[in-house]
Amino acid sequence: MKIKFFTVGGTIDKVYFDRKSEYQVGKSHLVEILEQAQVTVAYEYESLFRKDSLDLTDDDRQFIYEKIGADQNRHIIVTHGTDTMIETARRLKGIPGKIIVLTGAMAPASFKGTDADFNIGLAVAAVQVMPLGVYIAMNGRIYDPDKVRKNIDLNRFEDI
Repeated sequence: MKIKFFTVGGTIDKVYFDRKSEYQVGKSHLVEILEQAQVTVAYEYESLFRKDSLDLTDDDRQFIYEKIGADQNRHIIVTHGTDTMIETARRLKGIPGKIIVLTGAMAPASFKGTDADFNIGLAVAAVQVMPLGVYIAMNGRIYDPDKVRKNIDLNRFEDI
């Protein structure tokens, strides 16, 4: 088995500049996280975008859909911004024959108190054990995209 990662940006890959209070979506920390965790499952990754998820368009989601649908791998993880992760997950539900897990972070992977490492680990486990379908792996839980919401006030995902 091999896991294919697609990165599209989001908070997980953000770099902040304190002086200007601005951010940019930078290079993904994915490989660094997987190496530090000593992940032994075979994997490859491809960067599709470096965008905040609020900047993703329907055309971007279609592009993600087409890339994943055409990919030969069955086990797919997408690192994605949390603001529109649910929308993208719902769009990907039409792809047959794959286990697709979306994950991200509430704080950038470069921050000391990030949840990025944990969420990527959760996604790696989920993509290996879940049945065919599309899932969101956040906050120690695996969610159905049709039964989850992001609670902005509590800064977490939760069942609806």
